[in-house]
Amino acid sequence: MLRKFFGLATIAAAMQTFALSAAAETFVFTAIPDQDETQLVERFGAVEAYLEEQLDVDVRYIPVKSYAAAVSAFRNNQVQLAWFGGLSGVQARRLVPGSEAIAQGVEDTRFRSYFIANAESGLEPASELTDELRGKTFTFGSKGSTSGRLMPEYYLRDAFSEAPEDVFSRVGFSGNHTRTIRLVEAGTYDVGALNFQVWETAVENGEVDTDKVQVIWETPEYADYQWTIRGDVNERFGEGFKERVTEALLNMDDPDLLKRFPREGFIPASNDDYSAIEDTAEELGLLR
Repeated sequence: MLRKFFGLATIAAAMQTFALSAAAETFVFTAIPDQDETQLVERFGAVEAYLEEQLDVDVRYIPVKSYAAAVSAFRNNQVQLAWFGGLSGVQARRLVPGSEAIAQGVEDTRFRSYFIANAESGLEPASELTDELRGKTFTFGSKGSTSGRLMPEYYLRDAFSEAPEDVFSRVGFSGNHTRTIRLVEAGTYDVGALNFQVWETAVENGEVDTDKVQVIWETPEYADYQWTIRGDVNERFGEGFKERVTEALLNMDDPDLLKRFPREGFIPASNDDYSAIEDTAEELGLLR
């Protein structure tokens, strides 16, 4: 009888430990490092606090050093939610079957890339890409960036019927949009491609010397950033959790929080919204 009692007590203790462990489960998210880390930590630290309040679970934001690291963290279930660009989102969802794009910024349905040029290059704003670009030096952002690499390369190839390496005298990758501005402004590269919002925010904040660097061309619109969530979050955090996360993101309306992105607000997204990005990446050989 005593043995039976201790057996039941052991089972009860184990169940209690399991329950406490489940209750302490942390929901982790990350974001592609498309700007300086300080700016990202400020932005997503605020998102962390917001989601924790809305979801009533422990939430943690972890920064990563590269676009590839963000995709790997998602694939390995180190994070369950990520703020991806169009290309990195497609890559992540391919690696994790059942994962879904659930929310995007209002502006993300009509995103653009800017080509900027150093004043010493002699390049002026134009309505199309011309042979005046030939022989200049050029930098993309990150190799995995939609707005800093994928779409700019697509339009360069479309305009010149050649790879960027055959158009420019030197091609580089800055790593992020903020660094692209700095490198072109300093004259390290004649021309660079970047996210239009990062440029406009930097200009608005007085962080760019527009006497040294200016926008010379902009791409047509395309779909870009989105929140992508793993398909197995309900198994880990409880039935309906994915819907609760989606609702929290769509209801994010704090002006200060939205300004940090910057976005007017968030609207529903689906994997199909990024089929054109996927097709373009396939065409350029950027998908595994």
